[in-house]
Amino acid sequence: MKKRLFALTTALLFGASSIAAAKTLNWARSGDSLTLDPHAQNEGPTHTMSHQIYEPLVLRDSEGIIEAGLATEWAPSTKNPNIWVFQLRKGVKFHNGAEFDSEDVVFSLNRAMSVNSDMKELLASVKVVRATGKHTVEIETKGPNPIMVNNLTNMFIMDKDWAVANKAVDVQDFESGEETFSSRNTNGTGPYKLVSREADSKTVLEIFDGYWGKDQFPLEVTKIVYTPIQNAATRVAALLSGEVHFMQDLPVQDLQRVARKAGLKVEKAPQNRVIFFGLNQGDADLKSDNVSGKNPFAEKRVRQAMNMAINRGAIQKVVMRDQSIPAGVALPPFVNGWTKELDRVPENNIKKAQQLMAEAGYPKGFTVTLNCPNDRYINDEAICQAIVGMMAKIGIKVNLDAKPKAQFFPMINTLATDFYMLGWGVPTFDSEYIFNFLVHTKGPKYGSWNGTRFSNQEVDAMIKSLASETNLKKRNATIAEIWKVVQEEVLYLPVHHQVLNWGMTEDIQTIVQPEDQPKMKYFTYK
Repeated sequence: MKKRLFALTTALLFGASSIAAAKTLNWARSGDSLTLDPHAQNEGPTHTMSHQIYEPLVLRDSEGIIEAGLATEWAPSTKNPNIWVFQLRKGVKFHNGAEFDSEDVVFSLNRAMSVNSDMKELLASVKVVRATGKHTVEIETKGPNPIMVNNLTNMFIMDKDWAVANKAVDVQDFESGEETFSSRNTNGTGPYKLVSREADSKTVLEIFDGYWGKDQFPLEVTKIVYTPIQNAATRVAALLSGEVHFMQDLPVQDLQRVARKAGLKVEKAPQNRVIFFGLNQGDADLKSDNVSGKNPFAEKRVRQAMNMAINRGAIQKVVMRDQSIPAGVALPPFVNGWTKELDRVPENNIKKAQQLMAEAGYPKGFTVTLNCPNDRYINDEAICQAIVGMMAKIGIKVNLDAKPKAQFFPMINTLATDFYMLGWGVPTFDSEYIFNFLVHTKGPKYGSWNGTRFSNQEVDAMIKSLASETNLKKRNATIAEIWKVVQEEVLYLPVHHQVLNWGMTEDIQTIVQPEDQPKMKYFTYK
């Protein structure tokens, strides 16, 4: 089981504009990494930044295939099916020169399982992590876990001694706004080390001369200047002017403009991510509506009506310029458990939706607030604006509250929103990941992103059983049963599967990674 802007953004902001001379990659996207603490936020851009600096035991390459990271071999124990044995890479150094060994793995995985960690659901089945040698680690689970390895691709390893010395043993409490040493400083084993960090402004990385993989990966990028640029027009202007060399979140309305520009190109691929809306169906009363003493979202017919009112085809054509695939389930096609039937798009039937609203006791609708990010997903605020108009057709007046993801995401985790947008990628490529975070009852080990307040003990038990079910036919049957409940309860309102569009200078050679996680060590130039 081995291996495999505009004038405002000048050279002072982005650094030299000639890649060929200095191998500097000026990289931009709409939002910043939320934190540098590798266990504080389970969020795509945050992980993408961490992948340049830190490393997991195993990771996914540019094609999404699991390959060796800090572990070179892994397999279930021949003596105990509950144990996975990992042989660690020798001769690895952290950026401060310290030697990497099994103590760092044990420390990091235990840290990732702690209360403030946003990664703990991935390790919910773990009973104990132990070092059985300087370069050998065992992960013992509560029953055989057939996909344990899949859960580790974003589980970054820190230097234990560095964390202790700098009082960074505890994970940053991101939701409370805590700032810590580990949220501003790093010490990884990755190909690039941190030079400077200005949150929401600029992060500079440079190649780590002591990187273990210097003879295994191209490493043609020697310096990275990362700049978040929220405004789409400014972001594109920076790419067109040459101030940016590589850009994620290329606005769909500018695809042809960039593709036609001499010296630039657009690379695209379907993404392992689905965009959907969550509804607070569990509380007795909503805080953001105008209905006193009741929760309209607790009525399934209201949720069904809202699902029916979404015109996914219009969003695909008008908002996304055909750069999306309408979805009927909050499950990407890449993921185990997906079927065409599950993903069948609900009909857009306003008359029937209005009838359901009347039957539910809301013939004139109600007013509610929709919380939405404006710097995380492709055209996220524009999608939310479209939803406002669509809900109005069935009498629901939606007040849109769009804000940067750093302020938006904690609202879901702290249950401070009744109606919200969310996008979900699945790094394990298995439905269990979705269930652990989005479906299981919210608690200390599960359900951290379940803002719906949905809670079903039978479903919880089925979800937990997936971590130790080795009969894959039986396991897949359980996955199908859970999805049946999710769909019947209209737990989420799916919108579409994202399509990735990366803009870059034509000399950059890379593959669009399905998780939208470019790893710069793979980049080459022609």
